[in-house]
Amino acid sequence: MTGRRFRSRLKSGERLIGTIVTLPTPAVAEMLADVGFDWLFLDMEHGPLESGGLMGILQAVGERAACLVRVPAAEEFFIKRVLDLGATGVIVPQVNTPEQAADVVRFARYAPEGARGVGLARAHGYGLRFQEYLETANEQVTVIVQAEHIEAVRNIEAIVEVPGVDGVLLGPYDLSASLGKTGLLEDPEVVAAIDRIVETCRQAGMPFGYFAVTADAIHPFIDRGCTLLVAGVDTLHLGTAAQQFLSQLR
Repeated sequence: MTGRRFRSRLKSGERLIGTIVTLPTPAVAEMLADVGFDWLFLDMEHGPLESGGLMGILQAVGERAACLVRVPAAEEFFIKRVLDLGATGVIVPQVNTPEQAADVVRFARYAPEGARGVGLARAHGYGLRFQEYLETANEQVTVIVQAEHIEAVRNIEAIVEVPGVDGVLLGPYDLSASLGKTGLLEDPEVVAAIDRIVETCRQAGMPFGYFAVTADAIHPFIDRGCTLLVAGVDTLHLGTAAQQFLSQLR
């Protein structure tokens, strides 16, 4: 069961390749899962994807790939909503302090490990697998926090020590913007901030992830021990392939 095993695979150090899904079209996510991605990054922070579209995607993908949802903000409402829909886990943006990270974990875990609200939804088999889900959710739900601001860099040593955080995902573009150097990923100050996150995660044994739109940009981070890979975006996959095809015909 791909989704149910994702957290254990991540924690064991397995390389997991995913891609971002922004389009609220189940067929797109279904095709990407069929291609062979280990997991899909369903993005509710940017773009038109909302709860209704998310549910359709989760139903279409099923067990083809794990589905982690980036919620719009580090708020209980969003985390509870997507987990109740049956997401494999959450990716939470702009987690800049250990206190924020602890809140995220609390919202994602049932008592006694957290304070997630209990209800009947798709994750619980609409009530038919209620007890089974309650007994396994804390073990299987994956919690990823994003380090994408200079404040997160300053606090990264404390963030990685928060119990229940399963991984840290670098957000290089927002991080560069927080330094006033948007998109300048080769700037020495940006490079130093990224290096601090990478080295802190490695020393703590914390799985970490990186996003890029090309394989060439991702490979150096694989060499540095990155195992949670976010490779491109659905719209770019479609647009780039179409451009290449058209250029061959012209």
